[in-house]
Amino acid sequence: MNQLPNKYNLEERTAKFGEDIIDFCKGLKQDSISKPLINQLVRSGTSIGANYMEANSGSSKKDFRNKIFICKKEAQESKHWLRMIVKYFPDNKDAVDKLWQECQELTMIFQKITSSIDKSN
Repeated sequence: MNQLPNKYNLEERTAKFGEDIIDFCKGLKQDSISKPLINQLVRSGTSIGANYMEANSGSSKKDFRNKIFICKKEAQESKHWLRMIVKYFPDNKDAVDKLWQECQELTMIFQKITSSIDKSN
């Protein structure tokens, strides 16, 4: 069986992104300001993969498109929380930049998928 490289395997890539978010957040000091930021980032960053899994088992093309659109929205939300995290933890800018870049790539991939579906309708 041929396996796609992880770069092209969205199931693996979105799961890896969620894992990277968890690993990153585990190293952050939590206080009254950072705790809500961290919680929001973990929620949005890990839900990208969960929604992608749901999309792949969608009951219709419309259901698939809606779940992919949610993936895009969660990726965009994750970029927002990453921005807030780097504001509060400026020493982590390099790590946040790497996560933000992957999140941006995922956003563009999901945008392309939804655009392609819309064009085929």
